[in-house]
Amino acid sequence: MVEIGQKVQVRFSGVLDDGTEFDSSLKRGEPFEFVVGSRSLLPAFEKAVCDMSPGEKRSVRVAASEAYGDYDESLVQTVGVSDIQEGYRLVVGSRIAMSTPMGPLQARVVGVDGVSVDLDFNHELAGKDLSFSIELVAFAQESAIEREMHPVGCACGCDRLKRSLVS
Repeated sequence: MVEIGQKVQVRFSGVLDDGTEFDSSLKRGEPFEFVVGSRSLLPAFEKAVCDMSPGEKRSVRVAASEAYGDYDESLVQTVGVSDIQEGYRLVVGSRIAMSTPMGPLQARVVGVDGVSVDLDFNHELAGKDLSFSIELVAFAQESAIEREMHPVGCACGCDRLKRSLVS
């Protein structure tokens, strides 16, 4: 079984309910590698991998609320065209990046007129249930350097994360 701090290699594909594939390591031709507990993936995906053995395949369904959240209409905002950085084509469906006091944000253009633009700041997968097909290819123990970063009882919360992934 996989544990927090282990580097794993998985092959996976992710699809929406309508069959649209939104991500796939298979298309990239090589396994996807990550460190379990790095919080770089959806918790439900990591939990599924933790319960697997090398060579095992598993299907996992993740509800929208456990993935990228429910779609939030309040995240659709209208701003002046003059507030948008030059160089963007303001076409419905295009994506733009904006600098904010909280950091950079991505938005999808959902409406444009001559004066204003409607921007959707929801994640592109918000409100969508996700299904993953996962195969655990391999895993390795953490390196000595990684172990030094997370000694037994460290304060980063990795022990708490490990318990949450196992339960």
